[in-house]
Amino acid sequence: VQLQASGGGLVQAGGSLRLACTASGLTFGSYAMGWFRQAPGKEREFVAIISMKGMSTHYATSVNGRATISRDNDKNTGYLQMTSLIPSDSARYYCALKEGSANIDAGAYTYWGQGTLVTVSS
Repeated sequence: VQLQASGGGLVQAGGSLRLACTASGLTFGSYAMGWFRQAPGKEREFVAIISMKGMSTHYATSVNGRATISRDNDKNTGYLQMTSLIPSDSARYYCALKEGSANIDAGAYTYWGQGTLVTVSS
């Protein structure tokens, strides 16, 4: 199983990014997906989660209204659109998959990508 995250980079405050996570080696549509992030010196934190079919989503308060999680099961790919980025959004962003219901607890996820780095300059 592999999860390949992409789309990170350096962006100015107020800008936008679209992260992608492409899965292989499993049936993507059979797994709930989460996006998490970890800044240097901080613990990994929940950003957004989406159910297997994409019918249910949930966001961390810190990104609510600025983030949109989505998925295309036919393409085995999930997405995280972030707008109005602020410096505190700077972190390595990870996608993760789990069987069953989506969950905000990172420990519940089985498969993890390598992450993609997002840096927001002020």
